[in-house]
Amino acid sequence: MRPLFSSYSLPLLLLFISTFHTINANNLIHETCKKCSQKDPNLSYNFCVNSLQAAPKSQSVDDLRELGKISIKLIKQNVTNTRSHIKKLLGNKNSDSFIESCLSDCFDLYSDAVPTLSQALKDYKAKRYDDANIEVSSVLDASTTCEDGFEEKKGVVSPLTKRNNDTFQLSAIALSIVNMLN
Repeated sequence: MRPLFSSYSLPLLLLFISTFHTINANNLIHETCKKCSQKDPNLSYNFCVNSLQAAPKSQSVDDLRELGKISIKLIKQNVTNTRSHIKKLLGNKNSDSFIESCLSDCFDLYSDAVPTLSQALKDYKAKRYDDANIEVSSVLDASTTCEDGFEEKKGVVSPLTKRNNDTFQLSAIALSIVNMLN
């Protein structure tokens, strides 16, 4: 009797299954980002797709709930990196006192955002979506508040515009997913 799988067909079958799973994950990401960007004009479809696809675990995700967890982890990673970047900028005593003050405020906002996102992830995992929504919304607001601080003085350019925008967009993605599940 012939074996069901030859030594050549098993690796091909595994490759097919892996490829099929990746295609499903990419379809989920694209469909989710399409819905998110249609509901929120401030959210870029391309940013959403690129961000979610960049997360290592996203290539094996097969449901929206798991994708939501990944999105919150992406915000936390971004916030943690931004906080470190602000700390470095505060170490450069070459800027004027207004910029130093704005950076200090932003450092506080991003420092508060780290434990807030830890709690958001716990609430999300426990399906307390309303609580997770409030916590992620506060992080979105923190990025806007940080950016707005620099605009209070004419001619000052925020050194954090891209990072604040990324935090805003990542938060908007997570909020959209939370709202889809709620």
